[in-house]
Amino acid sequence: MTSAADTAPSPASPPAAEAALAALRGEIDRLDDQLHDLVMRRAEVVASLAASRVKGGASPLRPGREAMILRRLLHRHHGDLPPGAMVRLWREILASSSAMQGGFSVAVYARDPDQPRLAREHFGSMTPVRSMPTAAQALAAVGSGEAQVAVLPLPEEGEPPEQAWWMGLDAPRLQVVARLPFWAAHAETLPEAFAVTPGAPDPSGADRSLLRLELAKDLGRPQLLAALATAGLAPRTMLIRRDGGVVRALAEVDGVVAEGDPRLAALPFDRALPLGFYAVPERGNQG
Repeated sequence: MTSAADTAPSPASPPAAEAALAALRGEIDRLDDQLHDLVMRRAEVVASLAASRVKGGASPLRPGREAMILRRLLHRHHGDLPPGAMVRLWREILASSSAMQGGFSVAVYARDPDQPRLAREHFGSMTPVRSMPTAAQALAAVGSGEAQVAVLPLPEEGEPPEQAWWMGLDAPRLQVVARLPFWAAHAETLPEAFAVTPGAPDPSGADRSLLRLELAKDLGRPQLLAALATAGLAPRTMLIRRDGGVVRALAEVDGVVAEGDPRLAALPFDRALPLGFYAVPERGNQG
């Protein structure tokens, strides 16, 4: 009579285990070569794009286009590789592609110690990043061409005037073009920042805009919210400052709102100035 022990498969012999391991390593090597070939081919296409006249001298930074790429990849992603690792890989590829088309550096107002890390993770580990002592100096570096991107903390209610960089942002010459990080595993307790560059951002298909509102008469928060909603610009968030008899508000609204938008003319304010827009960030716990 045959026992269970007699029919159980015997452990793989050391030579067989080594052969299996060698086969897996060989497969990884072949995949690495294929990946490398594709990365090199991608760089060739980027170089052709940079040499062509299609872009017409525009900035190599295309945050809206990058957001579209990452959203598509996140939608199709599956398997054991964490989505955050995939995003990090592509952020390095995208940053390298931008550098190939002209190169850029980043000026960071490091009010929070996480701001430089956010900048490096978003714009690539090889991109030069300089910490600046004030938001004004970071913006001045971009305005002078010393840097191509300023990374600034999100505005906060009641912050000191010198930290409220949005009040003096020279739009439309400088505009908000991105919100960092674009992807994160969770939505809560995230350090975040805005990126500001010269010129207008490019739409991603799912965007939010920032508006600076100025009025000599204080309408109060309910009246401000109602006026924006009536014009079709109901804000998701709004900060209000009262300095020297002038009321300024920063409103965040859904969609792309650019200069000349007819909804702005319907607002009963002394001035309504778009400060740019950004791709809505992706969060891993959404859906």
